[in-house]
Order: sequence, then structure tokens, then C-alpha cells
Amino acid sequence: MPRYGTAGQVAPHYSVGVPDAYSPLVRALAELAGPGPVTVLKEDRVVVVRSGDVVAKAHEPDADPGDLGVRLATAARLGDVMLPPLRPIPERVAGRLVTLWPAGRPVDPSDLAAAPWEDAGRLLARLHAVPVDGHLPPAGGPLRLARTMARLERAAGGAAGAVVRAAHAGLPAGGLCGTTGPDGTARRALTHGDWHLGQLVWHGGRWRLIDVDDLGVGDPAWDLARPAAYYAAGLLHPEVWHRFLTAYLEGGGTAVSQADPWRELDVPARALTVQLAARGVLRAQEEGRPLDEAEEAFVACCARIVRMTGAPTT
Repeated sequence: MPRYGTAGQVAPHYSVGVPDAYSPLVRALAELAGPGPVTVLKEDRVVVVRSGDVVAKAHEPDADPGDLGVRLATAARLGDVMLPPLRPIPERVAGRLVTLWPAGRPVDPSDLAAAPWEDAGRLLARLHAVPVDGHLPPAGGPLRLARTMARLERAAGGAAGAVVRAAHAGLPAGGLCGTTGPDGTARRALTHGDWHLGQLVWHGGRWRLIDVDDLGVGDPAWDLARPAAYYAAGLLHPEVWHRFLTAYLEGGGTAVSQADPWRELDVPARALTVQLAARGVLRAQEEGRPLDEAEEAFVACCARIVRMTGAPTT
């Protein structure tokens, strides 16, 4: 069975010192983080560089400084759940908002059945129990979907792209705002906004959540939607999904009901299926190759969504 994974990650590359071959932004981040071996963890719209025991992150070029500041403050006060930043406010480096973090040990992607699924479930349950106030921005999950679909509209994506767009068109608009439950009532909780196993690190003797870019108020079911989408696509073993969901519920998680968790998960899981399929189609097109096994599985799920909703694929 194909395994659960996080799509679109850039393979890290390493060096001692800060070579001139690196981009000016990477060099600036490494210098800000301090001395030590340099690891470029990510370099696209977001740039993440580790130098020694410090990680410097340049956020999206259009990141809002006010929203990022609130998100940083939230992470700082939730140090038993989220990795706290090293500095309470963002830096400005080469015109970009930059934050500094202690380096942690990520989840080993070579044995995901042994990954800390139970710890993840309990951490998300604790996050969702944090009282929210009027200062927090909306959680970023629904906006991520909208941005991905806008990219797919521009790229077309052939027959697979048409299926993904049709599946997106069949999603209920009210549920895509990320704050409305299946009964139409508002669901407000502190939500990570982009949770997957890559958002966990081991630091200070415990697992903690990382990445505040999409942290905010929204429907907490969106934080369970990515593993739910992998499970529904046959890419996450049922036993692993059960471990994660059981730990979440036993930890007091309120995003889904014990009796019928898919009542709350249905729309977010379909939305993440569409997003993951769209990313796969875009990636395959950019790399000039056929869809891989996981990408095919998500497009096939989109085809099932289309059959269920009756949306046209033109």
C-alpha cells in the first residue's frame, strides 16, 4: 500500500559555512541564524534554513506582519503544544518577514507506521481546546485550497485537471469557508490550518507542533482532513488512521463526533482530496511526467466525488 506522505517537500541540501553559490536570501538567513553547518530545508515561496541549532524561516512574500505577529505570540504562550519562537516578533531580511526557531528532530519518513500518530492526535486535541479571542486571524486552510485551484485554472492540467476542477465545483460553498459545520452552525476553534506529519518536531523531550503560517480560528476538522484524505484514498493504512483518530478523541478532541466522525470530516476531507490532487496534477505537468501512484489515487478520488455530486467535467 502506498504510504502517507507530505507532497511537494524540497530535499534538503547541506554545507558547512555559507557558500556564495547560495541565493542572497539563503545566505542572509544563515547569517541571522548564527554559526554552524548550514542546511537548506526549503526554498520556494517560503525559504527555511537551519544553521547549527537555529532555524530561520522567510515567510511568504505577501505575509501580513500583524497576522504573523499574533500567530507568533500564540505559539509563544502554547509552548507545551507548539514550538515557541526564539524571538517574539518577526525580523525584516531582504524585504521578507523572518522568524527564528529552535531546531528540532522531524518525524522519520522512512517508517511512518512507527510515526507518533498518537502524540499528534493528542497535540491537536489540546490545540483545539485553547480558547480563541478576537485577535486571531482566520485559519489558512481554505485559502490554501483557493490558491491551489487558482493555479490549476491557469495551468489547465489536461483531463486530470478537468476532473479535479469538477470535484472542486461540487464542494459545498458554505463548508469551504472553514468555519461552518455540517449542520450550518459556526465552528470556532484554534486550528493549525495545514497539519501533516511534517509539522511535528521532537524538542525539549516532547513532540510539538510547528509552522504558524496558517494558525488561526476555523473549523478544527480541517486539521484532521489531510490524513483523512489519505485514508480515504487508500494511501494511509486503516490501523494507522484509527490510532490517530482514537488518540485525538481520547485526548478530548472536539472536531468530530465519536459516533460518526465523518459527519464533520466529509467536506474538509473532500476539500483536501481536491487540493492534493490539484497539487499532484500541477507538479506532474511542471516536471513533464505522468502522474505517480499517489497522484493517480487522489485524481481517482476526485472522479468519485464528481460521480457523487453530478458535477460536469467540461
